[in-house]
Amino acid sequence: MVDKIADSEITPHELYLNRRGFLRAGLLAGTAAGTALIYRQLTGVDLDTTAMPSIPGLVSAPHANGFWADEAMTARTSVLNYNNFYEFSTDKAGVAAAAANFTTTGWRVSVGGLVHKPRVFDLDDLRRLSPPEERVYRMRCVEAWSMVIPWAGYSLSRLLAAVEPMAGAQYVAFETLHDPRRMPNQATDVLEWPYVEGLRLDEAMHPLTLLATGLYSQDLPPQDGAPVRLVTPWKYGFKGIKSIVKVTLTAMQPPSTWNLRAADEYGFFANVNPRHDHPRWSQATEQRIGESGRRETLMFNGYAEQVAGLYAGMDLDAYF
Repeated sequence: MVDKIADSEITPHELYLNRRGFLRAGLLAGTAAGTALIYRQLTGVDLDTTAMPSIPGLVSAPHANGFWADEAMTARTSVLNYNNFYEFSTDKAGVAAAAANFTTTGWRVSVGGLVHKPRVFDLDDLRRLSPPEERVYRMRCVEAWSMVIPWAGYSLSRLLAAVEPMAGAQYVAFETLHDPRRMPNQATDVLEWPYVEGLRLDEAMHPLTLLATGLYSQDLPPQDGAPVRLVTPWKYGFKGIKSIVKVTLTAMQPPSTWNLRAADEYGFFANVNPRHDHPRWSQATEQRIGESGRRETLMFNGYAEQVAGLYAGMDLDAYF
């Protein structure tokens, strides 16, 4: 176990002040154009510098069963430019600029472990697994802020079915690309690299668990996890591992980067639970990016009807 991460490593004080100033200014601006102007004045970076290709054949998922949050969507400029992606920067407002030249040419995702048909998928292989759907999910950060994002992709279960899990498989482990030349903040020791995450197999097979390849009807931009990432809408954002290159089915619970870094703060399950406080802040309310004031945090981020049964009988304070 490494030493507990210092507060300054999670969000340096000067970056925290800059972030709060940007948020306040964006809320006052009230429009995407106003937010873009303020962001450019603060950082010198254009909010929307890269036009990503539109996703062909994209269809809307049904509004039933949790696939669509009927709430105002977060402005695209905020989704593209307020990011947690430590591989590029610990400054949420600096990730987009740091990731601007990231390329995904020749990307491969290896899927193996306790499966009958291990396989290496390229991006075309992944696209052929299922027609892409657009789903509108709430995404909540452990730091008590949230967004509503139209993700594009398909249920992770499609990928897992293609490799045929063995009877002994109980968990799914994920790994992010490790390449400090392309992800410059991996040259630091702010976290252990590569970033790793995991789900129980039943969580991974749940239809709400999304293998995301796009947002706002376009391919994922680098700062949001290009070319493929995980989205589990009832969990905190750090479970949404980005730029995935490896998936492994295992019999034992796999390691999780933030749980390794600070186990008393970041549990393996990371289910949104407003009654379980982070040691340094309450998680009972959240700040929706683009809104003034705070709103009540919902159990399982509002997806209790769909996922609560996965945790029947579990003490969610012990397994947080």
